[in-house]
Amino acid sequence: MAITGTTTSEKTIGRAPAGRKHGDFTGGRGPNGRRGPNGRGGGGGRDEKWRKEPTPERYRLGMWVALASILMMFTALTSAYIVRMGGANDARAFDVPPFLWASTLLILASSFSIERARKSLRRGDVQASRRMLFVTLLLGLGFVGGQLLAWRQLVGAGIYLRSNPHSSFFYVLTGMHGLHVLGGILGLNYLLLRTSNLAGESGMRAQRLRAVDAVTLYWHFMDGLWIYLFLLLFLWR
Repeated sequence: MAITGTTTSEKTIGRAPAGRKHGDFTGGRGPNGRRGPNGRGGGGGRDEKWRKEPTPERYRLGMWVALASILMMFTALTSAYIVRMGGANDARAFDVPPFLWASTLLILASSFSIERARKSLRRGDVQASRRMLFVTLLLGLGFVGGQLLAWRQLVGAGIYLRSNPHSSFFYVLTGMHGLHVLGGILGLNYLLLRTSNLAGESGMRAQRLRAVDAVTLYWHFMDGLWIYLFLLLFLWR
């Protein structure tokens, strides 16, 4: 007489152990630490996320490409300014608006503060780095505010965009620079949000340091570019 029933061991063939779903054996790492056939690592979690972030070379390359394009644009504007002012009889230069002196000091101070933020993060002092990033953010906002007040002073004195070639270039050059500073302020906001949970996370902190390095380079470039524009507009005649 044939045995039609199945034994307990036969019933369990093909059934995943309790607490584990089908497909768990193809993903994740086995006891030997190797990946499963589907290429997904079990428990990779946060480590896998940070492993996918851009390398330091990509951060630097991307930032240098961006800075090169900005430099080309301001070089073209500078050439146009020099040519126009060189043969202009209607160009009437004006004195430096007082608020521009204040905004210049603010952007110079912001370069020191963001550099301190970068060095603090390198030492592993996340809280000090965040404080200095926040100080840099405030200084950047103060710089943009000083630019707007300087424009208001000029408007109050009857100097507008189309008043003369010098005023036209002043508004265009400082306006374009201010827009790029706002881009740097957005970068600072990003850093502040992304460095809020780095305490004790050495891998995450290393990734964020690369972003801080890139934003610091951008900010120093904006600082140097402003000094150049200041000298061009008010000391070169």
